[in-house]
Amino acid sequence: MVDPYSTGTDRPANLDQNIDRVLEVRKREREQRSAAHRLVDRISRIIGRPLYLLGLSGFAGAWIVFNVLAPQFGYSTFDPSPFPLLDGILSLAALITTTVVLIAQNRQTRIEQQHMHISLQVNLVTEQKVAKIIKLLEELRRDLPMVKDRDDPQAASFGQETDALQVLTAIEEVGLTKDPAESDVSPTGGSPAGPKRT
Repeated sequence: MVDPYSTGTDRPANLDQNIDRVLEVRKREREQRSAAHRLVDRISRIIGRPLYLLGLSGFAGAWIVFNVLAPQFGYSTFDPSPFPLLDGILSLAALITTTVVLIAQNRQTRIEQQHMHISLQVNLVTEQKVAKIIKLLEELRRDLPMVKDRDDPQAASFGQETDALQVLTAIEEVGLTKDPAESDVSPTGGSPAGPKRT
């Protein structure tokens, strides 16, 4: 018998479907980029390579060597020490590099926020589905005559949908959203220094 969930390879079909969905999300993100963002992405990829640093260092080194040694070989220097023209070029390169990196980081942050929103929505929907399944199972257990009915507080608790705001409030109350260095709450809810001695 042929498995309807098999793709003919060792991978299950749902894995390929999930990969296809992720690729669709990435394709949509690429298509929504403006021409300016595409240019910035290309430049940021160049800047992010070690070759860029080597090239910049080599350029500055060659500039300095030429301007220091040129008079010894009878050539005139176009940027004598302390190399103000080189300083201006490197400052401009630093400004462009910083701006490009910031633009790329801002865009990456927006994409990560979108992914976090997707994950949150999927998790909330999944939690709602699981709570509904637990409720249905509990109803089925109560209705079946051959199954002994008993009170299960844990199952009843799991059958309730989780309020995301309630969870966030509880996390904030115990200080988990604070910087660990600033947090004065221990894992047990007390002071990190332990109980106060009298």
